[in-house]
Amino acid sequence: MNFNDARQYAPATERNRKFILEVLQRVLPPTGNILEIASGTGQHAVFFSSHLQPRQWFPSDPNPMLRDSIAAWQKHSPSDNLHPPLNIDAEESVWEVEKEGIEITALVNINMIHISPWSACLGLIAGAGRLLPQDGVLYLYGPYKLGQQTAPSNQAFDESLRFQNPEWGVRNLEDVVTEAKKEGLRFVEKVEMPANNLSVVFKKY
Repeated sequence: MNFNDARQYAPATERNRKFILEVLQRVLPPTGNILEIASGTGQHAVFFSSHLQPRQWFPSDPNPMLRDSIAAWQKHSPSDNLHPPLNIDAEESVWEVEKEGIEITALVNINMIHISPWSACLGLIAGAGRLLPQDGVLYLYGPYKLGQQTAPSNQAFDESLRFQNPEWGVRNLEDVVTEAKKEGLRFVEKVEMPANNLSVVFKKY
């Protein structure tokens, strides 16, 4: 799909957004600032923000082209609680929200940790540990390995990702939970989603 502006389009966001929204409406704090790490095209940001008021939605992405896309989507579908995209790389030790003194009550991350190095996942979890208040929420969405119960489609997806980049791959949920615990985040629940994806919810101790 082509637009006459900077908007990028990812078909998967249209397919999964309603299912993700149902979980977010249930698990996110009722108010406060929500930081989305790796917002991608911005489609999720404009959809979620309009449905999650009065929460404030802060999208972010380290890719300038995607930040332009987020801004273009925001202009196309404005919402009073949707903020301009921030330049945040999950691997950095200090994020823009920290520099600007923006208090965050929840972090949302969708479809990032399997298409980035493991160090990005560690950076994301460390950021959640730094930023979130007690009972603050970290929400992750994507495919995961679950020991011997890994879906064949996820196994094939993992192999294709590693072929593209050896640092990529479908992560073991147990490994993510272990790293989160080190940063003061307790695993709360996993929710089965369409196409063998999971919503994974953590809370800060």
